[in-house]
Amino acid sequence: MAIYAGTSGWAYAGWKPDFYPAKLPSKSFLSHYGTRLNTVEVNFSFRRLVSASTFENWIAATPADFKFAVKAHQKITHILRLKNAEEMVRAFLSSVGPLHQAGKLGPILFQLPPNLKCSLELLDGFLRELPRAPRYTFEFRHDSWFADAVYDLLRKYNAALCVAESEDRTVPDETTADFSYYRFRQPEYSAEQRRELARKLAAKIAEGKDVFAYFKHEETPQGALHAEELLRAVRAKAA
Repeated sequence: MAIYAGTSGWAYAGWKPDFYPAKLPSKSFLSHYGTRLNTVEVNFSFRRLVSASTFENWIAATPADFKFAVKAHQKITHILRLKNAEEMVRAFLSSVGPLHQAGKLGPILFQLPPNLKCSLELLDGFLRELPRAPRYTFEFRHDSWFADAVYDLLRKYNAALCVAESEDRTVPDETTADFSYYRFRQPEYSAEQRRELARKLAAKIAEGKDVFAYFKHEETPQGALHAEELLRAVRAKAA
């Protein structure tokens, strides 16, 4: 089993010189990022379909075992709100085809709007139409979704509950798939909190789960440095 740790983005000049070398050109940011972290969460796919040529460039810039987690397009989650979304899902999954073919596609993140309340019928219908691959994770932002019936439904389709930490909400750490997916969005993480995260994620790997973990992207490199620290700590515990 593997630990994948990174941030939700990489194109930040403010990460110099603590993460990126001071003279590194922006076109080389991703290739350097890939020497220190093994995954990134792509968020701008939420607003537009990423071109095949862009994905091909990313594939060429990263190591063979690097993974791109990709946020699903807003038309699926926020406009259609998972209903009658089959055509857009096909278009979106087709767009990420180059990553899938290269073995570099991580989970697809479906981030639901805060005002979308729980509907088991809606979720079941949506999950039923998804292809079995790739992996999928769901970030629910209305508290009505945090219920045993929802977790059981996710387990039925091997879809992960996205454990998204923020100032506003703590999501139950329920295992619903053969992998776990975390989004760490607190403003600060103390050294002790980071050690506890490493212990928790190492335990998930010991249970036989792949783990994907992303710190918030900021203009400062703190999230990237935390991700690098987490990657080293979990690997050491799993050794």
